[in-house]
Amino acid sequence: MNVVDSSGWLEYFADGANAEFFAGPIASAEDLLVPTLSIYEVFKRVLQQRGRDDAFQAVAAMERGRVVDLSRDIALRAGQISLSEKLHMADSIILATARLFEATVWTQDADLEAYEDVRFVRRKPEAGG
Repeated sequence: MNVVDSSGWLEYFADGANAEFFAGPIASAEDLLVPTLSIYEVFKRVLQQRGRDDAFQAVAAMERGRVVDLSRDIALRAGQISLSEKLHMADSIILATARLFEATVWTQDADLEAYEDVRFVRRKPEAGG
C-alpha cells in the first residue's frame, strides 16, 4: 500500500520536476490510500492557484484511490507521533495513516526523509529559476 502526501500530489498535478517519482504509486489506484487531509490540502492549493474546476478534477483523480477518513484511531496515533517525533500535525496524520495500513509514504517533504517507511525525493529547483 502507498500514501502519496500532498506535496507529491501537487508535484504530480503540476507536472513538476519530480512528477515521475509519484506517477507509479498514483497510477496503482488499487494500492493507493488517500487521507482526507491530503484531499483538503490539495483542493485548497489547486483552488487558490487554478480555480474551482481544476480543484474538483484533482479531487476526482485522488478519489481513484481508497479515501481514508481521519478517524479517532488515526488522530490518536498522529498525536503520539507528533509528540514523540516532533512533527507538525499534517505530517503526523500522514505518517499515522500509513502506519495503520502498513503503507509506504511517498513525499518530497524533508521533515519525513529519515523514516524507513517513507520514500523521499529531494525537491528539484523549478526550470529557469
